[in-house]
Amino acid sequence: MAAFWQGVVEGTVTPAMPAFFPQSAYVQLKTGIADPSGDWQNRLVADYALDIGAAHALLGPDPAQATLVTVSVPEQNGHWIPPGVCANGIGYYEVANARVVYQLDGQTRSFGIASMISWRGVWYVVHLGAILRSGGGEVDEPAIGTGTSAPSETC
Repeated sequence: MAAFWQGVVEGTVTPAMPAFFPQSAYVQLKTGIADPSGDWQNRLVADYALDIGAAHALLGPDPAQATLVTVSVPEQNGHWIPPGVCANGIGYYEVANARVVYQLDGQTRSFGIASMISWRGVWYVVHLGAILRSGGGEVDEPAIGTGTSAPSETC
């Protein structure tokens, strides 16, 4: 998540990619769509880049002053997505509403990660700002303080 945070601070997706769901895993997972590689690049990574930019904007005029405190992944809210659901050829564990907690100007702040997928025991971001979008970059539930993670059924 240090790489993810670096991307948020810099406002660019490239350093944040190690925290993102790998393309090779997505291709294995999404057997029910015509072009999973293209979907990964043109939709998921493109949305991630927009959302990284939106999260960067939360950090104000001097983003380097913000420090990552923790990323809280509420594994108790994790659930199994079985094969055949949401165009998936194999099952996986998903957790919604993880929280990125950071300090800025002496104040604890946070924002959500809409969806993470566990792949080979590692949690990866798959949707940062929103799963269903209205367009543009989005920040999931920014808050003063640590915010709240609620269970949610997504895929």
